[in-house]
Formats: sequence, structure tokens, C-alpha cells
Amino acid sequence: MRRARAFWSRAANAAHSTDLSVLRRRRTEARILRQKLDELTFTADNRLALPRIGSSSFPKPAGTDWSWRPQLWRGALPFKGLSAVESKTKLGDEVTVFHDCDISELTLRQLRNTKEADLAPFGLRMDVFRFDGSFLSLVLNLPNSGCQGLLRTHLLRLEAIVEVEKPLEIFARLNVRHGPNTEQIVRELPLHDDSIVVEFDLAYTKLNEKRVEAMWVDLIFEGPEMNQVTIRDVTFSRNPRAEL
Repeated sequence: MRRARAFWSRAANAAHSTDLSVLRRRRTEARILRQKLDELTFTADNRLALPRIGSSSFPKPAGTDWSWRPQLWRGALPFKGLSAVESKTKLGDEVTVFHDCDISELTLRQLRNTKEADLAPFGLRMDVFRFDGSFLSLVLNLPNSGCQGLLRTHLLRLEAIVEVEKPLEIFARLNVRHGPNTEQIVRELPLHDDSIVVEFDLAYTKLNEKRVEAMWVDLIFEGPEMNQVTIRDVTFSRNPRAEL
């Protein structure tokens, strides 16, 4: 390593007087070396940065019997960004984009979180330019483990870290399918609060506990035109509601 550094240091210092044929060869070698060093640095930065990739760690209420962070916020997607995103585009196995725009001017990019307050390894940045549709949503399909043992006495808690370029409204709609029926509960995310937390109280539903088949949450963005929304984390937890 020391010899390699010394060699390239001498080569750089002597570049103004090196024979052109030698300089041309060294330039090619230097470009190849720089590419490999850039690849190493990029991978090392991602692996060594905190929070660690794959982390599912986050604070949970007392009595929590199930918790989950979607894969999009835990691990790297196979792509860094998408432009002119079409409706029904999947972001991994658990998140899907829906909209009804005739012409999509929506871009999505996965970010590596590096802020001290971040607990999720990755975030999602959404840039919306001209928007000629009537709705835009991200659908998060919750795993089967969240359905197992689900009771009407449960509270489902959603916590998020969201940054917006300008004010807008974001609603979270919980959907629970049980047999032929689907229960829905809608909450607005309190973006003005330091901590963005909403709870879905299943006591106010007609849930058939024996027939729960699937759960998903729609994040609905109202008036997203000409805005940038960064979702740095989304987590879910489930705990029994305190007896009244």
C-alpha cells in the first residue's frame, strides 16, 4: 500500500515532464484505479454509515406484540431512482405507487439516511412537478405476521419521519380485509408535530377476528404538485388497547 501511494505520488509530480507514451499509459491505469477506488468508497460508505443496513430497530410502546419496518426503508432497492413513474410501479415487494395522471412528472429516489436522528438506513424522496391527476398514493402491504392474532382490542400505531418542501396534507388509511369485507380507518398525519404518530383503534370496526386475511396502508398525498416529499422512515407496531 505504501509503495503504491509513493508510486502514484511520484507519477503525479512528474506528469508535466513524463514522456507522452508513458503518460498516456499511466492516465489509463489511473482512470481504472480511480473507478475501482470510487466503487470501494461508495460501498464502504454505505456499509459503515449509521444506521446499519437492514436495521429494524425503533422505539415501541409498552406491550407491543408485533412491529415492522418496510423493506424499502431497511435495505437498498435494485435501482437508485425512477423518473416518469407510472401507476402500479412497485418499489420492492411491499410498496406500490398509484396515481391517475395522464402524463407522469413524478420521480422517486431511494436515499441513504445519515442524520443523527435517523433510525432507518434508507429513505424515499418523491419529487412531483406538474400533476394532472386526482390522486397520488403509496400502498404499503403489511406482512401476514401482522394479521396473525389481530384483535379488535388492538391499536395499530404508525410512526413516520417526513420532510416536505412546502405544506401539504398526507392521510394514512388502514385497510383490513376479513372475508368478503374490508374495514377502513383514516387518519391525517400531523406533519406540524415533531413526532409524526397516528393510531388506528380497531375497537371502532366490525372486524371479524377469525377471518383476517390481509392488511395494507395507503399513504395519500393531497395537492402534491410542485413539491418534494422525503419519507425518512415508516414503522408499524401493534399493542393491546388499555382497558377503559
